Amino acid sequence: MKDEKLYRVMDANLNRAKEGLRVCEDICRFVYDQRQWTSGLKTIRHQLTESAAGIGIPNLVAARHVEGDVGRKTVNSELARWKVDDIFYANAQRVKESIRVLEEFAKLKDRHTAEDFKKLRYRMYALEKKIIAPG
Repeated sequence: MKDEKLYRVMDANLNRAKEGLRVCEDICRFVYDQRQWTSGLKTIRHQLTESAAGIGIPNLVAARHVEGDVGRKTVNSELARWKVDDIFYANAQRVKESIRVLEEFAKLKDRHTAEDFKKLRYRMYALEKKIIAPG
């Protein structure tokens, strides 16, 4: 795979993960009023950026091709939200999926960075459970 294509995949997923984290973070901050959850999500978001630096943020941004993205269209399921909890859950899934893609593609460039992404994905699993679990 050409590096530009690899970086393009990683750029899209880094953006998707960080956007999803921000949505989850704002829900925990402004709706749930939970400082610890907010802080945990913020930490994951910042560490995600730090981990991506191991691949080279300029490489990722340079490979971005928004105009040629064949998957830009909104899917109807993305519009189906009935309550804030639905928004949180959908974005938490988006974060985990995107970090998994980052992890897999990072293996082609830097195994240490891939391992960092894996750790962040598992931290997200654990934090999501605390936030969503009843009680």
